[in-house]
Amino acid sequence: MPTLTRKGAATRRRILDGAAAHIREFGVAATTLDDVLARTATSKSQLFHYFPGGREELLLAVARLEADRVLEDQRPQLGDLTSWPAWWSWRDTVVERYRRQGGLCPLNAVTSHLGEGTPGARAVVTGLMGRWQAELAAGVRHMQGAGEIDPAVDPDRAAAALLACVQGGVLIQMSTGETTHLEAALDMGIASLRAGAFPAN
Repeated sequence: MPTLTRKGAATRRRILDGAAAHIREFGVAATTLDDVLARTATSKSQLFHYFPGGREELLLAVARLEADRVLEDQRPQLGDLTSWPAWWSWRDTVVERYRRQGGLCPLNAVTSHLGEGTPGARAVVTGLMGRWQAELAAGVRHMQGAGEIDPAVDPDRAAAALLACVQGGVLIQMSTGETTHLEAALDMGIASLRAGAFPAN
């Protein structure tokens, strides 16, 4: 997309935020372009100016927005994994984030609708997981530098395992409405990290 003016960027963001909010309230299937137009007081010509691909392009932009929110909802804890209390604080933040979210994951809903195997949707999810894992790995490296984690631990492998703990726990929570498994997985993951698990292959 060409560089937007400040006003243009604000209009595009209003449309995007309105679409995301409507999807969070009513789901993807129940969200039409007319719903977005009414919610954001936007004309059809404006919407197609900023999202020329129509509904599918708008949904992909919503997916990117929701992916960014996954990380933003973990801040500042995710970027400050510099002590064991900080790691436990991050754990609590993650659990609370998904407890508030409940059984509907907006990102999963949108990417599933788009088709999880499509290049655009896959790129959004892959990008999110890559950024998330990198921040966790940075926390592990910091703790290794402070002498708190065994230097034999592979930071990327440990971060991948912790991310799997989160995703597995969230998947069960989406089905059961309970965060019990998410909490247990994170507790075991952090405890294993502290004990020096996740060595390099």
